[in-house]
Amino acid sequence: MDGKSKPGVPYDVMTDTWVKKHRLIYIGATRHPFILSIRDGTVDLSAFKRWLGQDYIFVRAFVPFVASVLIKAYKKGDESSGDMEVILSGLGSLNDEIAWFKQEASKWGVDLSQVAPEKPTQDYCRFLEELMRPEVDYTVAMAAFWAIEAVYQESFAHCLEEGSKTPTELQEACQRWGNDGFGRYCSSLRNIADRQLEKVASGSVPLVKVSEDAVSKAEVTFLRVLEYEVDFWNMSCGTDGHSAPKP
Repeated sequence: MDGKSKPGVPYDVMTDTWVKKHRLIYIGATRHPFILSIRDGTVDLSAFKRWLGQDYIFVRAFVPFVASVLIKAYKKGDESSGDMEVILSGLGSLNDEIAWFKQEASKWGVDLSQVAPEKPTQDYCRFLEELMRPEVDYTVAMAAFWAIEAVYQESFAHCLEEGSKTPTELQEACQRWGNDGFGRYCSSLRNIADRQLEKVASGSVPLVKVSEDAVSKAEVTFLRVLEYEVDFWNMSCGTDGHSAPKP
């Protein structure tokens, strides 16, 4: 890329800067007590089943969000870098993910038709709907998309690391998001987000003021994703208190 980034923010590290800057909440989202309880084998299986039902609701709302990002990529993405192909691969895999949730629910005796969304789930899904609006910049949407997927990848990969005591019956769930292939996919999403952030930060797109706003909005959106993820984990393990802002 020929564009020059802002001083102190080299190309391809904008998301790195965010992770370091907001390290506390990032660790809170990717090393939450719910995840650590899976890793050390002390997880309350009723909490896992609660997560399973609520995440099924979230994934169904996530599908139209990803579709909206695909539309934005078609209009504003980098064709030479294959933005659409990366996002389309993720959209296609969600069909298998929904089927997996149904299969897991049956295995654990969770009747998905009877699961009602709890408040953190409702708030998170409403947040996705906000991001689906046409006026939301592609850069902002990609930052959210990457962050949502990255939290799960880092969280569940942690449960598969050497020394973990993840229960055998939860290994498949952890493998779904913690495997190397999903890690590479998340890296591809991160590359797209970083490339878009570089474009707007360097002023290499029209309407520089709007572009600068997009960088700030993308960082705020990244933070909101982390906050909603913490709330979602809290809900799963029955912890009181929510940190995400009201939509």
